[in-house]
Amino acid sequence: MPAAVEVLAVPRVRRRLLRKPRIAIPLGVVVLILVVAAVPGVFAPTDPRACDLGNSGNGPAAGHPFGFDIQGCDLYSNVVYGTRSSVTIGFTVTAGCVLIALVLGCLAAYYRGAVDAVISRTMDIFFGFPALVGQVVILNTLHQRNVVVVSAVLILFAWPAMTRLMRSAALATVDLDFVKAARGLGAGPVRVIARHVLPNSFAPILAVASLGVGGMITAESALTFLGVGLRAPSISWGVQLNQAQDSFRDHPHLLLFPSLFLSVTVLSFVMLGDALRDAFDPRSR
Repeated sequence: MPAAVEVLAVPRVRRRLLRKPRIAIPLGVVVLILVVAAVPGVFAPTDPRACDLGNSGNGPAAGHPFGFDIQGCDLYSNVVYGTRSSVTIGFTVTAGCVLIALVLGCLAAYYRGAVDAVISRTMDIFFGFPALVGQVVILNTLHQRNVVVVSAVLILFAWPAMTRLMRSAALATVDLDFVKAARGLGAGPVRVIARHVLPNSFAPILAVASLGVGGMITAESALTFLGVGLRAPSISWGVQLNQAQDSFRDHPHLLLFPSLFLSVTVLSFVMLGDALRDAFDPRSR
């Protein structure tokens, strides 16, 4: 196939892939989740902090489809409003890791030598350290654990995986003829990386980023469930699961609904990430 025809064919193939149910369905769910996170009041007009201890632990009732939590707050409103914190952390951590990966991965691949050695050995240190233990230790030493703090701690231990992937993709691109030609014509490192290396190495990161959002939402929920993540009055699915662990045998709805929303959200991001990875895979064309 001639090069010009192949270039025109790639967008058509990707548009066709985006119309497939395995991409369209998780993408639709992800879009809905983002809308809920952006404007939770539209979906749950009841104030999630309006509580009545007389309703403590009560099951679903008229106007309260998910029932009430231990404090007598409307569980449906808390689950809906909890979407914002959980999704915000997922996207913040993923965006931070992607930014670090783009910078360090491209620098390591372009300069190699001592720069690559320092970045690679730093990644090895983090890979050899148990991330969960490190996160628990750091969060336990902090008095304030809000969305920003939890996101920063997750980024600290999550960036090496994406950076290694970006480094591998950039290494393959740096040795291509058009990159060598640009360097031979006198283009500086910043121009070569920004105009040639980065655009041609970004596709694998884009696919993994969607998987990363789901993974970071799960990580935040796990840390909060263990009591070292977000704390009340913050509202998130992890906070709700943490509060339900002592009473879910008597009130199973306290665990059921937050975990259901969490599972659907993570599964949607994972399915979307898998689909995007196939869409950007040359073997699928």
